[in-house]
Amino acid sequence: MSAETMPTSASNGSAFNVRPRPRPASAASAVVTLAWRAMLKIKHVPFQLFDVTVMPIMFTLLFTAMFSGALEQFAGDYIQYLLPGILVQTILFITVYTGVGLNSDITKGLFDRFRSLPMWQPSPIFGALAGDLFRYTVACLVILVVGLLLGFRPQAGPLGVIAAIGLVLALAFALSWFWIIIGMLVKTPESVMTTSFIFLMPLTFASDIFVPLETLKYGWLKAMVFHNPVTHLAAASRALMHGTSVGDHVWWVLGSCVVILVATVPVALRMYHKER
Repeated sequence: MSAETMPTSASNGSAFNVRPRPRPASAASAVVTLAWRAMLKIKHVPFQLFDVTVMPIMFTLLFTAMFSGALEQFAGDYIQYLLPGILVQTILFITVYTGVGLNSDITKGLFDRFRSLPMWQPSPIFGALAGDLFRYTVACLVILVVGLLLGFRPQAGPLGVIAAIGLVLALAFALSWFWIIIGMLVKTPESVMTTSFIFLMPLTFASDIFVPLETLKYGWLKAMVFHNPVTHLAAASRALMHGTSVGDHVWWVLGSCVVILVATVPVALRMYHKER
């Protein structure tokens, strides 16, 4: 081969068209992308909107119609008392879908695909949580619209309502980490749903969501309900929405959030990294 026909190093480089490797996505961009994925799942599976639209409407209409006549003597206009509690109950019930979604990803093998990608590894968890916070906010707005149609009037105005929703979302975010742990412990999404009833039913019904604390007959029951963080969340939400004194209810809720996060986040992340 003559010197004229031999390929040069420059021609080799242009033939292979070598380009620099793209930089890995940052942690923030990975979380935002996976949060968008969580919201796109609602677009492709519209049934997922059921828990943030139909269920809040059903709870609000059902409990208002059934209890308002019997309990107005304790709480005045019952819708003013009930609606902040219904908002709390509904949001806490739909936190379980964080664990259901994670369990579905693990079952379908998407978890292993995420692990192989060059991104911040906890981003699937934080992305799912960010998407769920959007769903919780939608559910809050649905409940408020239904409540306004039924006569609910928050005396503190928009700022009080926003503060109450923020407090509810804070406890929902903390509780979602518990469901992440459950989602990695059980085998199927249905098992996550079944487990949720064991915890959420007593947590929400053994509170003052439906009846004032002072109406309870038994002292031991009153003590149990008083120490339930859901009781303080419902009481703080009412106080913030109606502009009354919040007392120490907000501190109870924020303290409960810290305790739950400290107890669950390290465990959930450790389990997530060890999951096979």
